[in-house]
Amino acid sequence: MAEVIVSDLKQLLSEIAACRICEGQIPEPRPVLRGTSSARLLIIGQAPGSKVHASGIPWGDASGSRLRAWMGLTDAEFYDPSRVAIMPMGFCYPGKGKSGDLPPAPVCAPTWHHQVLQHLQKIECTLLIGLYAKRHYLPEAPNRLTDTVKNWRSYAPTQFAIPHPSPRNQLWLRRNAWFEQEVVPALQDRVRAIMRAA
Repeated sequence: MAEVIVSDLKQLLSEIAACRICEGQIPEPRPVLRGTSSARLLIIGQAPGSKVHASGIPWGDASGSRLRAWMGLTDAEFYDPSRVAIMPMGFCYPGKGKSGDLPPAPVCAPTWHHQVLQHLQKIECTLLIGLYAKRHYLPEAPNRLTDTVKNWRSYAPTQFAIPHPSPRNQLWLRRNAWFEQEVVPALQDRVRAIMRAA
């Protein structure tokens, strides 16, 4: 069956909000994403955590606070869908595993990402957050996320692969101080330039 591209982003997001394709495989389908066709920044993370699942607000947790600091954005700027689109690899909370949240449901990206991206024609920079986004959108990049992040100049200014801003990543950040010293300022400069022009 041929893929049908929905001509209106608002309608497409409504269809995604009603998606139940992974029902029975995750605790409760509740897709969390947002954006408009005028957005110039795109954030592709992993999947909503339990707090985001409960609130429906993407990145509305400690990870989101750190991400906004890395980007140099206020809450108001970050949550302005006319400038920032948010589309995780898995749209719903995948549930808890032995050492944190389970991986994002693998069905979301191949089912929906292409359709959403058809409506995001003004994106100037995409943040690929964590290993799952990196593997999907930079398959040719080094297998280790750390190596891809170190090689950030190869992908900037249109893409930045960055680690997940979770508090669980404190050890990685301590061991890789160069990230906040070198990559974060470059990311902030790029974000500021885009936000000024938007």
